[in-house]
Amino acid sequence: ARALTPQIAETDAIRFLIGTQSLKYDNQIHIIDFDDENNIINKNVLIHQVGEIWHISASPADKGVLATCYNKTSDSKVMTCAAVWRMPKELESGSHESPDDSSSNTQTLELLCHLDNTAHGNMACVIWEPMGDGKKLISLADNHLLLWDLQESSSNAVLSNSAALEGKGQLKFTSGRWSPHHNCTQVTTANDTAIRGWDTRSMRQIYYIENAHGQLVRDLDFNPNKQYYLASCGDDCKVKFWDTRNVTEPVKTLEEHSHWVWNVRYNHSHDQLVLSGSSDSRIILSNMVSISSEPFGHLVDDDELSDQEDHHQEEKTKEPLQDSIIATYEEHEDSVYAVEWSSADPWLFASLSYDGRLVINRVPRALKYHILL
Repeated sequence: ARALTPQIAETDAIRFLIGTQSLKYDNQIHIIDFDDENNIINKNVLIHQVGEIWHISASPADKGVLATCYNKTSDSKVMTCAAVWRMPKELESGSHESPDDSSSNTQTLELLCHLDNTAHGNMACVIWEPMGDGKKLISLADNHLLLWDLQESSSNAVLSNSAALEGKGQLKFTSGRWSPHHNCTQVTTANDTAIRGWDTRSMRQIYYIENAHGQLVRDLDFNPNKQYYLASCGDDCKVKFWDTRNVTEPVKTLEEHSHWVWNVRYNHSHDQLVLSGSSDSRIILSNMVSISSEPFGHLVDDDELSDQEDHHQEEKTKEPLQDSIIATYEEHEDSVYAVEWSSADPWLFASLSYDGRLVINRVPRALKYHILL
């Protein structure tokens, strides 16, 4: 397995969706519910009959809707296609009842629509408009950026706009993220070693980081609280942080991994917390506080301090806090292809390695209290 997403529209229950990559069997989507109080993982399985799942993303507005990119073989050629699906009604929201007999309980996903890519090539990923009503999404197909509108009840997808990568050689997108800022009018994409920003209204390029990484860029993520900040990672084993207003140099670079970095994710609530997952089988949780929205920690009102504390407090708030590696998680024995924060609990995250192992971890308690208090 390499595809993982939190169920974004579900903010009460801790829930992740996983897509499998099996050559022999029907592929599946596993709905993973984590019962925090009792430390139990419950699983429901849905059949995804159309092929190996390379990418999965959940609708931000509808708990029951998700998109997948999957391999399809026709005339001995392999194509990567994309489709939007709905899960059965009774599985839409997080439940803590474990099924009595999971083998008899397998259900099938309902196909809502295909994102037709016959003219555009292989789909790399599907990204939903982050704050929207779940009707707008973008797919990246070879060298095309395609903007789709889902019609009534999502049973049809209309291509509303598109842009193409132009340049020498065979240019192909590897991944993309939709910015939650600027009224959701900006998307960033990765192809080869480059990162590009696009305006979804004109479909024009707005920034271009030519050699963002020494090798292929694998993943991107936006800081949820600072509108110009972007994280990227790639095959040069690095995680880099950018300010998109000045792209000549990264603001920070992390060089903690010893192999390709597949995934980078900002915490939704506390943007100093950054996760990265790599083929070195490790997940690293970093505290990137100097470039976060609270670089000096919590600032205290002067009125609340006595004279004695006053002097001490002034010294404390002037220096930006130091960036550090909080923890390295080594529970995986294979390449970690995906790390994701839970949508319901900001201190909890899941990671997925190629051998199909899902691990759920939490931010160390001491750090949690340090951030909160």
